[in-house]
Amino acid sequence: MFDAVVVVSFGGPETSEDVMPFLRQVTRGRDVGEERLASVAEHYYARGGSPINEQNRLLVQKRKSALANEGVNLPVYWGNRNWHPFIADTAAKMSSDGAKRALAFVTSAFGSYSGCRQYGEDIASACSAVKPPLEIQKLRLFYNHPGFIQPMAEGVRSALGELTDGRNATGDALTLRLLFSAHSIPASMAATAPYEAQLREASALIAERVGRSSAGAGETPSWDLVFQSRSGSPRIPWLEPDVNDHLRSLAARGVNKVVLVPLGFVSDHMEVIQDLDCEAAECAAELGIRLIRSPTVGVHPAFVNMITELIKERLGTAERRWLGDSGPWPDVCGDACCAYSPPGRRTPPARPDPPA
Repeated sequence: MFDAVVVVSFGGPETSEDVMPFLRQVTRGRDVGEERLASVAEHYYARGGSPINEQNRLLVQKRKSALANEGVNLPVYWGNRNWHPFIADTAAKMSSDGAKRALAFVTSAFGSYSGCRQYGEDIASACSAVKPPLEIQKLRLFYNHPGFIQPMAEGVRSALGELTDGRNATGDALTLRLLFSAHSIPASMAATAPYEAQLREASALIAERVGRSSAGAGETPSWDLVFQSRSGSPRIPWLEPDVNDHLRSLAARGVNKVVLVPLGFVSDHMEVIQDLDCEAAECAAELGIRLIRSPTVGVHPAFVNMITELIKERLGTAERRWLGDSGPWPDVCGDACCAYSPPGRRTPPARPDPPA
């Protein structure tokens, strides 16, 4: 059985003084110049840091309450990959508290090296460094879970209602578009991961549910998948189209209303605020496109309950739920997910599916 739960996230700086150390931590080994880091740092300085840690604190708080309400008596911890509290420090705390076997909820819905396997590697590294021994097993990817898809669709419906003044969105099929946005990744990484396919499946599931609930139900709004926040050398291909490039393409085709859906993010942290709320919104305004950004799931009750469901799945007290035709993602990805490994890093072999 399991005796603890840990929420694992990306992490972010909470003060201006933390910004450059955080950015160096994130880009370590990636040959990103100081000039580029200084440019990105300005986005954080303008806000005194990043809101992601505070958002994770709220999620942990809600997580504790939800588990208690379900009668699941497990302590909840929190650790980050790139900033305090680091997962290594959290693992040491868990071990000293007597935890031996824990479950990790990673705040990343989709499978890629940086969004899935790297978290698993960092968790394993943290566990290997502590005494007494600690085992942490990662919960499955949740890109097609109702607790993620339904609150996303709810947010899109609300944004559409605001954009169309309550009229049937499908009546604006030629001038209105849903754009589902996610973090771009290198094409070489995407080629060995289910990332893009999962994003497209989730987009279709959300758009379908939006269409069902609209006036004139049955018509799915037109949508596209776009990418944002790319970094690194411009010589290396990354997933496209870029959100701003695609807005320009849509404007040329006469589209003048867009709901921008931050599909690849579960909370309103820096990449949502800067890249979508600022840069994409400014681009749309210059093009004469009326753009509304739908919310992330944040601490929506359905999303919080989903995490409880995923935990109870592994405890053997809840059935697996999913939407669409792909079925639930396996508990252990193995080679089905993010087989890419950066130069100089060995991809760990697939492990057998562990018992609950």
